[in-house]
Parts: sequence; structure tokens; C-alpha cells
Amino acid sequence: MIVSKKAFHVKGLDYMVRSAMDEDAKELSDLRVQIDGETENLDREKGEAFIDASGFEQIIQTDRENKTSLFLVAAVDDRIVGFSRCEGNLLTRFSHKVEFGICILKEFWGYGIGKNLLKESIAWADSNEIKKITLNVLETNENAVHLYEKLGFEIEGVLKNDKILSDGKYYNTIMMGRFNG
Repeated sequence: MIVSKKAFHVKGLDYMVRSAMDEDAKELSDLRVQIDGETENLDREKGEAFIDASGFEQIIQTDRENKTSLFLVAAVDDRIVGFSRCEGNLLTRFSHKVEFGICILKEFWGYGIGKNLLKESIAWADSNEIKKITLNVLETNENAVHLYEKLGFEIEGVLKNDKILSDGKYYNTIMMGRFNG
């Protein structure tokens, strides 16, 4: 689905949140690899589960055509610095919910980009009869957990020893959901 673009000014930084477009595909492919290499908060190591430009074009097109999916990007001076997706499910029993995922370049953390991508996603979901948004977050990503709770998400479960990070230790994944019904 497509949403209207929205401008933000946070801590001296101007950025735009808008729907992903076909011409963003190559930049998104490169960006995802870079972000995966900057943090262990995400599921992938740098270069794993690589999606090339044509793969992103397909995702963008599918999300644009699916009323229960939304693909947003955050751009600073026309440079994409982060993105989020709400991925819907076409099965009737799950048609009321979407799964949210997000990633932002480390140099742009702290400017409210994640919060604003999520708030725009919540507004879209609430206005499109999406009753539930789910997400998974690494237990050590306390800032994200607090943000999600602040925006109405609740902890629904914990996957114990779910991920192994570069320190060789196992970490839990927190499953969270926000129900608007």
C-alpha cells in the first residue's frame, strides 16, 4: 500500500518518511547489507540472506499491491537511511495482523527515525483495519523495547537462547504485539 510522505525535523536533522518506490531498490539492497554489518540487533550477519535490486523491486511491488503490507523508507537529502516493513498475511485467519521490521543506519540512531517509521506504520494499520502488529526484538536492545512499550506494544513471549551473537553467547528474542481491537 502507498501512504503520503511526511517530513520530520528532529535534533537539527530533516528527513522524510515515504513509501518505497521501484527506483529505491538498488539503494535498499546496499543499505540492508551495510546495516546488517553495523549491529547485532537484527537477525542477519552482513551479507546473509542477500536481496539484490530485483528482489527489492519485487518486494516493493508486492507490498504496494497488497492492502495489508506497507514498505516505508526514511530519507535524508534523498539518501535512504532506514526502512521498515509491515508484512501482511493473505491467509484469512491471519488477515487481521502484520509483522513489523525495521533497520536504520547507525549514524542516524537517536533522531527519532525508528519512532516515526513505527508511528506512521501504526497510523496506517489503525486506519486500514489491521488489528494487530507483531515484532521481534533482541533482549539487549533495551531502547527499542522501551519505545515499543511506549507506543502500546506488550511483551507476548520470550524465545529463550534464540540467537548466538559474536561473543559466542546465546540471547533471548522478545516477541511483542500491539492489538487495536
